[in-house]
Amino acid sequence: MEEKQLLVELDDYLKAGIHIGTKLRTKFMSKFIYKVRSDGLSVLNVEQINDRIKNAINLLSQFDPKDILVVCRRENGWKPTKLFSKSTGINVIIGRYPPGLLTNADLEDFIEAKLIVVSDPWPDKNAVEDAAKLGIPVIAFCDTNNECANIDLVVPCNNKGKKSLAILFWILAKEYMKNKGMIKSDKDFKYSIDDFTAE
Repeated sequence: MEEKQLLVELDDYLKAGIHIGTKLRTKFMSKFIYKVRSDGLSVLNVEQINDRIKNAINLLSQFDPKDILVVCRRENGWKPTKLFSKSTGINVIIGRYPPGLLTNADLEDFIEAKLIVVSDPWPDKNAVEDAAKLGIPVIAFCDTNNECANIDLVVPCNNKGKKSLAILFWILAKEYMKNKGMIKSDKDFKYSIDDFTAE
């Protein structure tokens, strides 16, 4: 694997455990699995993870912050999601997604979005279902145990670990801001991966 094609150093990906899946494997996610360890845990292909993150960045960059919504019910993702929002200006919902938020214009907190990002399509399934009803594309972080119905772009990864979610949102924030001209280069991004990691 050529390091220069990776968004971060291979060592950073490995330290974050972005490639460590679960013991459960769905048929859809099997194509992203590199091997199964002796303890039964799946190992995802880091090159495919990296390529899918690049695809996610390209898709995100086609939209303005006001048109994107990130949904994260999993507590390990709350800190990186909040910092992602603070740095990019993209709306986020952490915790429980209120049903009908995207589909019911009569709701007080109704949101119009053109692109949805979910940190895990299982706990965030209500957001995925609402997006599907409206034809809104969905980017989802998917582990080896995820089903991928109504997902337009799967980013295979460990979507449960604090460090893994931190590095994902850190990369997305930095690259999105560069693509949108909010910052000129990596060194202008004022946050480290550690800043994005939940305590």
